[in-house]
Amino acid sequence: MHDLQSWLARLEQLHPTEIELGLARVSAVAHALDVQVPARRVITVAGTNGKGSCVRSMEALLLAGNHSVGAYSSPHLLRFNERVRIGGEEVSDAALIEAFEAVEQARGETSLTYFEFTTLAAFWLFKRADVEFALLEVGLGGRLDAVNLVDADITIITSVAVDHEAWLGSDREVIGREKAGILRAGKTFVCADPQPPASVVDIASKLGCDSYYVGHEFSLQGNHYRFDAKPELVLGLPALQLPPPSVAAAITALALAGELPGADQVCEVLENLRMPGRCQALQWQGQNLVLDVGHNPAAAEYLASWLARNPVTGRTLALVAAMADKDLAGLIAPLKEAVDHWYPALLPDNPRAAGEDQLLAGLAAGGVPVQQVNTPCMAVSSQLQRAAAALAAGDRLLVFGSFFTVAEVLQLTQEPT
Repeated sequence: MHDLQSWLARLEQLHPTEIELGLARVSAVAHALDVQVPARRVITVAGTNGKGSCVRSMEALLLAGNHSVGAYSSPHLLRFNERVRIGGEEVSDAALIEAFEAVEQARGETSLTYFEFTTLAAFWLFKRADVEFALLEVGLGGRLDAVNLVDADITIITSVAVDHEAWLGSDREVIGREKAGILRAGKTFVCADPQPPASVVDIASKLGCDSYYVGHEFSLQGNHYRFDAKPELVLGLPALQLPPPSVAAAITALALAGELPGADQVCEVLENLRMPGRCQALQWQGQNLVLDVGHNPAAAEYLASWLARNPVTGRTLALVAAMADKDLAGLIAPLKEAVDHWYPALLPDNPRAAGEDQLLAGLAAGGVPVQQVNTPCMAVSSQLQRAAAALAAGDRLLVFGSFFTVAEVLQLTQEPT
């Protein structure tokens, strides 16, 4: 195969299930590839929300300090290449194909999921590039995720909330135990969850981790960051576009690694740091849009706080399309006071997406009055046009509910070049 899309289509068919947690198969292939140590220093990030923002923050800060960096995150929005970056740049199709060919040769008869295969490809690229730092975002959970085959020098948990219950469990203690599976005995651990589950604290203690918890060893109040361990550090930060707990965890991890750039550089980097799909503001056809991939109650609570901190003179309309297995009422409820009118939308080509009945039931259970809901439900493309036509001067349209929703709207709103 000579093109990336053909490879990706094939990878989707290699394994009988989309997800199969466990490290035995992927570890065996990693040994054959010799990628168990993909970089000289490794930082692994787990968490329900905020993982990608933490990785992006560390990446930008390390690049500002002239370090060589490989970053691996998922999922992508528009291009698979977004998942693997070296030196701050997405890797090319040709490089990915070369990596896929290497994994294919190494795996022999071993069956790998799409995520396992692509994770190994990223590790192969990082090792070949001899990057100083590999920043690895866990795909799902932690303990049994393919990323966890690597022993990280520093581990970070950004947050623990209920999501992916079918795979991780339905309470924070169980989910926390899964995420704490990335911790390693005697290594550094940074926790950005202000109320970490007891399971996380207990595992960190039993492993003898050098642990740092937000609200204890470090804090971020307003724009004031403080690290109270040695060496003590105080920073005045600019207004942040990414979730503050994730940024605080990134600063703390790099301070502990001894690689945080100077205060002026930190401020300059963070002031300009943006991430597609995370409270992303854009203009389309003269209208104000805000795109956010948030798809669980905790993400919706953060989104509501961001909207409150960034008010508009007019109304806020919302286009929401989500997966059927999500807590739809919990996704809606935190935003009901921030949104004036709702446009529930469908993703007809996605078998996991919620249908009209589920969306309307979620809106009702989330406390949205029926007169604020614009029906009938339509596909995202149709609802986008419908909602945009209703916008007046000073209004904005919020688009959220899933990566698929934001990805489709980004494609629809891209201006021709």
